[in-house]
Amino acid sequence: MAATIPCDAHQPGPRDDPRPGDNEPGSAYLRPMANLSGRWAVGTGVTRVFIQIIQGTCRDAEALRRQTEMWREEVGPKAQGWLGGTFGVTDDSRFIGVVRFESAEAAERNSARPEQGAWWAVAEKLFEGEVTFRNSDEVILYLDGGSDDAGFVQVIQGQVADPEGFRRFMNQPMDRLRDARPEIIGGSIALEPDGRFTETVAFVSEEAARVGETREMPEELQQAWENQVAEMRDINYLNLRRPWFASRE
Repeated sequence: MAATIPCDAHQPGPRDDPRPGDNEPGSAYLRPMANLSGRWAVGTGVTRVFIQIIQGTCRDAEALRRQTEMWREEVGPKAQGWLGGTFGVTDDSRFIGVVRFESAEAAERNSARPEQGAWWAVAEKLFEGEVTFRNSDEVILYLDGGSDDAGFVQVIQGQVADPEGFRRFMNQPMDRLRDARPEIIGGSIALEPDGRFTETVAFVSEEAARVGETREMPEELQQAWENQVAEMRDINYLNLRRPWFASRE
């Protein structure tokens, strides 16, 4: 996706700022809680996975991490249709969780369980202010989709002006992207009907991502990414330097 390829004219790179703010692209990533492991994504395409995106300002990152891990160990195994998730907190205390289910119906069944309600009653106290929930039943995968072993994750959110054109673009072969940016494990994009999207990009490490952004891109590929970026608005970046993951065994 355009979001994962650097456009040096669009934003500063690590040579300018080794740790850009969470809402600055930082040309490493250009331009992201559901990290999809390789077994869910071979190649690129739309897959039948429902994603719920949870966001809020976190009071205590470590306590929230422990709470989500408790859910994985005690609540998650009995949640029919739950597949996994990617979670993290930015340097400025913004939490995001991209959680995967087999379907919207599976997510609804989980929400209705008493043990889910009891768990959330504790978790919501770890947030400052409102917690938002967004849903998507259209998920686009590219490369390997992601990995629970990713050392760095960037989440990118925004809106595309032409959702159908974006779908066509993302369903092209991604061999050139793999060759140009080998440090990108893969990514997933949750696309909503109005064109809003949440992209999760899994990297081997932040250091590798920073090195990768300095590589020269083939001109044709670079231009294609830039054209897609031009169709996006309201872009927001969340850098998860200490991501954590959960997957059904």
